[in-house]
Amino acid sequence: MATAALELMGFFFGLFGMLGTLVATLLPYWATSAHIGPNIVTAVVTMKGLWMECVYQSTGAFQCETYNTLLGLTTDLQAARAMMVISSIFSVMAIAVSTIGMQCTVCMDGSSFKSKVAGVGGSLFLLAGLLSLIPVSWKTHELVQSFYMQNIPSSLKFEIGDCLYVGLASSLLSMLGGGLLSASYCDDMEGSRGTRRHYPYPDRTGPRGTSHLMAYHPATQHSNTNPKLANKNQTLNSHTSTDTHSTAPAQDSRKAARQNTAAGYDVTGYV
Repeated sequence: MATAALELMGFFFGLFGMLGTLVATLLPYWATSAHIGPNIVTAVVTMKGLWMECVYQSTGAFQCETYNTLLGLTTDLQAARAMMVISSIFSVMAIAVSTIGMQCTVCMDGSSFKSKVAGVGGSLFLLAGLLSLIPVSWKTHELVQSFYMQNIPSSLKFEIGDCLYVGLASSLLSMLGGGLLSASYCDDMEGSRGTRRHYPYPDRTGPRGTSHLMAYHPATQHSNTNPKLANKNQTLNSHTSTDTHSTAPAQDSRKAARQNTAAGYDVTGYV
């Protein structure tokens, strides 16, 4: 029961992490324009993401322009794209694999590989969370470093966007879900290794299968036996032997009389 609860918690954490990773990958809120110093005009807000750059005006107009080139992008942006996409793919695969391997599902029911499949799903969640955490942390560090540089004008400075917070939370949720699934798999493996405790019966087989038989030793009287008990036993034995000898002739005479009576009659019942 505890293993199934761990698997359900890990699955839902990983599911929320996958949704957060998809949102952080697609939306253009990785960096927003900073309004500091002389740049206090908030009529225009610039936002940058992995796939597009958007401008929001105070009049309500929202315009986005995708990056038309792939090789012309910076190296960190290309790496962030690749890692987030791979993380999303691994999250989807982890959802599918974990659904098959969890104890609350009927897929592969009764198979010994069911818990191993759940462990594989947990590993995929861990890998997906790690892959999404790297570009999010990288971009956050870059924004913080550029924000405090004095040689950069205020109009070109950006702050941390909402997608970075979502990406950080989703990566942590994915790794937490993967850890719970892996822990449930390890707990199941430890339970399967446990051996049943038998009662402490003596071992009847030797090192080569030979049986150890204990020889029967009849009880013997010790020299320190009570003299009164010994005399009483001798008296009882003597009386028993006397009775036996006295009753033996009587039994023989009765047996002879029966044989004589039977001999006096023939088969037809007449003498």
